[in-house]
Amino acid sequence: MSKRIAALWKFLTDDIWRITEDEVTKTTFSAYNIIKSIYLCINRFTQDRLANKAAALTYSTLLAIVPILAIVFAIARGFGFDDLIRSQITATFGGQTEAVEVILQFVNSYLSETKSGVFIGVGLILLLWTVLNLVNNMEITFNRIWQVKKPRNMYRRITDYSSMLLLLPILLVVSGGLSIYMSTALKYVEDYALLAPLGKFMIRLIPFALTWFMFTGLYIFMPNTKVKFRHALVAGILAGSAHQAFQFLYISGQLWVSRYNAIYGSFAALPMFLLWLQISWTICLFGAQLTYATQNIGNFSFDKDTRNISYRYREFVSILILSLITKRFAQGEPPYTAEAISEQSQIPIQLVHRTLYELQEIRLIHEVSGDEKGEETAYQPSMDINRLNVAVLLDRLDTHGSEDFKIDREKAFGDEWAVLMRAKEEYYKSTANVLLKDL
Repeated sequence: MSKRIAALWKFLTDDIWRITEDEVTKTTFSAYNIIKSIYLCINRFTQDRLANKAAALTYSTLLAIVPILAIVFAIARGFGFDDLIRSQITATFGGQTEAVEVILQFVNSYLSETKSGVFIGVGLILLLWTVLNLVNNMEITFNRIWQVKKPRNMYRRITDYSSMLLLLPILLVVSGGLSIYMSTALKYVEDYALLAPLGKFMIRLIPFALTWFMFTGLYIFMPNTKVKFRHALVAGILAGSAHQAFQFLYISGQLWVSRYNAIYGSFAALPMFLLWLQISWTICLFGAQLTYATQNIGNFSFDKDTRNISYRYREFVSILILSLITKRFAQGEPPYTAEAISEQSQIPIQLVHRTLYELQEIRLIHEVSGDEKGEETAYQPSMDINRLNVAVLLDRLDTHGSEDFKIDREKAFGDEWAVLMRAKEEYYKSTANVLLKDL
């Protein structure tokens, strides 16, 4: 039994990641991708400590929830939809009646104080800071999940975040209006035996559909990278369904919590509300991790081998990739993208990205737009290809990085350093006349 478990674990952690698409049938490969996505999602969820990040977002949400709702109610009152917004918020925070009432009291006080000139100056700054801090923390967390190092610039933050805050009350009004319309329409079809059950099913489906689209939009919008709709939709449906199931269990468990309320009184609403927030954020981040895993599952093929690649093979892959880029440039053809290099040479895409990043660091290639829309990133040489030989590449790979250590390579260890330099010189001389475009 133990041998079978060990063999299964080896298959999940090593063997399955080395299977390519042309080695098995499409159905088997799709099944393997599902297994790999689940394993990768759970593994990265625990390694990245997303439960801790959910706790941090819970704290940021607690700070920003009153200012955000104040903005939402201020916009809604301008259109006369404040009562509808109130009912929708109460329905959204299911089972949190006491906490919602307290929050809405704070919101009313917040809005009533806007008549003060001092509040408009200091309070407005505080309001904007707490809201932007929450959304910025969300973006940072989603970018870390997607391994995006470059966040939105300040202009995009202001425009994107403002659009989101303006759309929020509109979406709440639309969802509330849709629920009312469906409830009203159901009264007219109750006499029809076939249509009435369908109408009831559609009304019950509305909260699920809204939650699905909310999570899907969040997974597409928040990371500063291109997220494919189908991957976000699958994760949004799963995360939204899990959230609705949690809502049902939480509301059903309020009777059990009554003993907890008897001990702590009205104060029990706060820890229960924090628990609800943290579990909701945990479900949300797990869905974001699932979106990343399903969209980028191919990036983790040969993952263990890529992390343990030998120095010789690292140089070989660098020569191969740079040779492809220079030959494509010499022929005047469209530049290579990372995906095209991986497909043509059968190099794992993760290793391709890693090598391309290193070649940019040593200033031998640079990024360009790979298509007319500028959506794909391609790569071209950064120096004259008639001078770009193998020796230049190997020398820059060898010397890239820090050598500022307090090791006496002049006297105490001069012989060791001299031997290395002579060996390198002979090595480079033999490849100095080999141009990468001619390989």
